[in-house]
Amino acid sequence: MLTLEGLKIELGSFSLSADFTVDTGDFAAIIGASGGGKSTLLSCVAGFLAPSRGRVLWEGKDLSPLDPGARPVSILFQDNNLFPHLSLMDNTGMALRPDIRLSKDQRSLVEGTLADVGLAGMSARKPSELSGGQQSRAALARVLLADRPIVLLDEPFAALGPRLKVEMLELIETKLVAAGKTILMVTHHPDDARRFAKSVVFLHDGIAGAPRPVDAFFTSPSDALRDYLGGR
Repeated sequence: MLTLEGLKIELGSFSLSADFTVDTGDFAAIIGASGGGKSTLLSCVAGFLAPSRGRVLWEGKDLSPLDPGARPVSILFQDNNLFPHLSLMDNTGMALRPDIRLSKDQRSLVEGTLADVGLAGMSARKPSELSGGQQSRAALARVLLADRPIVLLDEPFAALGPRLKVEMLELIETKLVAAGKTILMVTHHPDDARRFAKSVVFLHDGIAGAPRPVDAFFTSPSDALRDYLGGR
């Protein structure tokens, strides 16, 4: 399980507290007002940002001493984080070998993973030769190849149209949820949480609340959640 133990993040006048556990294999949506710290929370879990106090633990192991690349975490950003000068083979293959010196078997694995996300035969293409949806699929292929147990989604599909976004979230379901990954997904769209998540973390007034089952979260909303959703 993923545990945020007495976590406090402070950036100038901004502060965010979190003290909860996400079960292994959960798909937790993180919602809250813009500027509330959703992406900041993911950055702390990923290791890009150190907390003022508290710890991030995975299966009881403190991740604090580990650099981002050494953590059991993959992250999908909104801009997909693809290198424009590299082919899809290299962009995704670096999940297997950062120096991209791939063996024949590794190259075959990359080809197969690209095919799994709908990019068969495109391994030689550069990101500029792809549509936005195809770039998102390439970024997902890299996450699949990395095969780390925690996956962080920082609104990676926000720039896509509604149909493409749903397609990508369905791929997340079939490729990552089905594989038992623990997923934290930042979203500004409650309907995405309702449809795809198992639980919801609500950020309000500098506090990230503990995950609640998605049905209970929306059927018995707090006053703060009603205000956020525009229900009163």
